[in-house]
Amino acid sequence: MRFRLILLLVAACIAFPERSPAPVVFKPGKGAKYHAPGEEEINGTARELFDIAQDAERKGHTGRAIKAYRKIVRKYERDVLAPQSAFRVAQIYEKIGSLVRSAQAYRYLVERYPQTNFFDEAIEAQFRIGETLLNGKKRKVFGIPVANYYGTAVEIFASIVRSAPRGKYTARAQFDIALAREKQGLSDSAIAAYQAIIDKFPDSPLAADAQYQIGYIWYKAERSGAQDPNAVSKAKQGFEDFLYRYPHSEKAAQAQENLRRLENKETRDSLGIARFYDKRKDYRAAVIYYNEVIRQQPGSLASDKAKKRVDQLRAKVGDAALQPPLKVTAKKKPSSRISGNGEPSAARSEVPAMRTSPDDVSPLPPPEADLSLPPPASLTPDTTTAPATEPTPAPSASPDASASPTP
Repeated sequence: MRFRLILLLVAACIAFPERSPAPVVFKPGKGAKYHAPGEEEINGTARELFDIAQDAERKGHTGRAIKAYRKIVRKYERDVLAPQSAFRVAQIYEKIGSLVRSAQAYRYLVERYPQTNFFDEAIEAQFRIGETLLNGKKRKVFGIPVANYYGTAVEIFASIVRSAPRGKYTARAQFDIALAREKQGLSDSAIAAYQAIIDKFPDSPLAADAQYQIGYIWYKAERSGAQDPNAVSKAKQGFEDFLYRYPHSEKAAQAQENLRRLENKETRDSLGIARFYDKRKDYRAAVIYYNEVIRQQPGSLASDKAKKRVDQLRAKVGDAALQPPLKVTAKKKPSSRISGNGEPSAARSEVPAMRTSPDDVSPLPPPEADLSLPPPASLTPDTTTAPATEPTPAPSASPDASASPTP
């Protein structure tokens, strides 16, 4: 039956050659082989192949056009038509929506032919595709969106930074790398990428957004209950640096509001710890934290409460009992052990160090969740492996501290 089917197909191709959808190729010892449109063998010089590709494009035969263009690049890579052929492959892929392959083709062009006249267009196209993958598309399985393309977008933007380190889109590509890492939940990588913008492009408007985002990442870590004891101080430092460097930024007011919330949170934590030790009658440790409240927000209601309680404790147990003790080394005492010459050997002993700072006191109680702040933005992690097929934007952050918009 298979042989009869092949014979019928061959007969139909001979009888109606102009209607044949694709050729049936015979090779000695291998029989007949059917080739889908665009998959048939294409041979010729660079100019002949280029003409074949151009004709296929005009007729809408994208598969045949891509194959002819790619054969020029592969077989005649030093020919004057090779860069243009590589560029056309990338453009066709982008036109038909195969964005990942298109980005790979553009990348090949700028890396293999950096002197080509198509260089700037290829860099711009890569940036355009990268932002589409970062903000718009999702990877699909059986037509159902299942994952994002953040990792692929990072690869595309990194290629732009490497290929055009002083180009028009370089700073924006670096910012998008950081934004993609932030959406992936890779905070350390995101902060490093944002810091690179500040260091390499200090005069770019994106530097201000990058500095804000550094503070904002730590701000989110603190309000999400991250087990990083330095999250509050790092968030405050990030926003303080932002206000120092960019006092006239449109985000200055929001940075100040974020700082106020962080300071309130810090004060509430200190006040809660002070009361914890106060209830345990560890008054010296309690006073350390009451003083911390006074230092953090002088003149506030919490500060007034802390001052009042310190005065009460001073009146109750005396000022000396509340002062941090100094380390004292005991005098040497003779030991009962006898040395080799019959004299008692001197044994050194020290009085155990007493608590002098918050770090020396008893274990702290677990911090309470700050319910006054909105929940953090949802950032879905992803791998950085380039997918084989194609890539909706991540949910935006809350209005009180939203991520910097992509320029």
